Amino acid sequence: MGMDRKIEKKKGIRTKHLIWIFGGLVFAFLIFKVVTSSNGSIYRTDKDKLTISQVEEGLFNDYITVIGQVEPITTIFLDVEEGGKVEEIFIEEGEMVKKGDVILRLKNNDLNTTIMNIESQMAYHSNELRNTQISIEQQEIYNRRAKLQIDLAVVQARRKYNQYETLFKDDLIAKEEYLQAKEDYELSLKEQELTYEKLIQDSIFRSNQKENMDESLENMRQNLIMARRRLENLNVKAPADGQLGLLNAEIGESISRGQRLGMVHILTDFKIKALIDEHYIDRVKRNLSASFERNNTDYTLNVKKVYPEVREGQFEIDMIFTSQKPENIRTGQTYHTKLELGESEEAVLVPKGGFFQSTGGQWIYVLNETGSEAEKRSIRIGKQNPQFYEVLEGLKNGERVITSSYDLFGDNDKIVFK
Repeated sequence: MGMDRKIEKKKGIRTKHLIWIFGGLVFAFLIFKVVTSSNGSIYRTDKDKLTISQVEEGLFNDYITVIGQVEPITTIFLDVEEGGKVEEIFIEEGEMVKKGDVILRLKNNDLNTTIMNIESQMAYHSNELRNTQISIEQQEIYNRRAKLQIDLAVVQARRKYNQYETLFKDDLIAKEEYLQAKEDYELSLKEQELTYEKLIQDSIFRSNQKENMDESLENMRQNLIMARRRLENLNVKAPADGQLGLLNAEIGESISRGQRLGMVHILTDFKIKALIDEHYIDRVKRNLSASFERNNTDYTLNVKKVYPEVREGQFEIDMIFTSQKPENIRTGQTYHTKLELGESEEAVLVPKGGFFQSTGGQWIYVLNETGSEAEKRSIRIGKQNPQFYEVLEGLKNGERVITSSYDLFGDNDKIVFK
């Protein structure tokens, strides 16, 4: 009797295997979606934590707000012309001064000794010059006497010659006596000519000597005046009417020549000095208009000076009032001033926000029509003022955008609201 044989099942892919494979693929896809959504393109957040702003078309006012500080229209620095020790201070910092008021007095013993020596030397040279002048005058008297004598000698020689000539013609004297008289007369004429030339040369020399002497004496007088003025400069005086704004000096302190001791503020008018970010240096120019409001009154200004130096990312400007000034204006007060950079014009506007620091104005998250999510979009921003950015490309009127900070969003292309 034969034994029953077990029939083996055929191997191969069955329906249940297909189900398991399909399920595995679905599971892998879901894992992939979870991984990619957490790393890359989508960021989920609460809408209430964000600032949502609407894009609008409107008038863009091209201005910036700067903080300006009131300063006197002119400041004169007190630089000492002569060094010394501070002996006495007459006017304290902050007090009003008149032109010529002595603010402080310096003492310089070396200067006193030097000036005494100068005065002694000048006195000596003055006496020498006086002696020289007396000598010149005596020489002039001597020359006049010499002229009189030579003139007299010529007259006498001529008279003798004329007499001897008559006598010789009448054969009353010898020919030798006549010739001697004639030669004496001719010699006296030549001596007179030489004497006259000498007197002329002496006169020219004395004239030049006198001019040089007078010029030298005048220079000495000027040196004496300047020397005494140096003593006067030990009194540091106010150069104009105003307010002594700063005084860096203490009793007994040594002050060097040319050292700056302080300044005097001229309070006839005021200006406003402001610091501006170097980003605007190409747009800020003289004669731009500015304004600020105080106690419900508007005050207008004009940019008078733009300083070219940039320090720590900022440059300075001076603004002056074009009409009235605030009452009781004081040096050191600060005003938030609106500086006009250009004409107002129609533009697409986005309110300012923290997104600009993250994107540099190159892109922004734009909400869809339902407001359930926002996608990244490239934009181009032009000018900006304290309230708005001017959008040149990428946005249109009525769209809503996220304007708060993007620091938490990473590189995600889409924001989904929970």
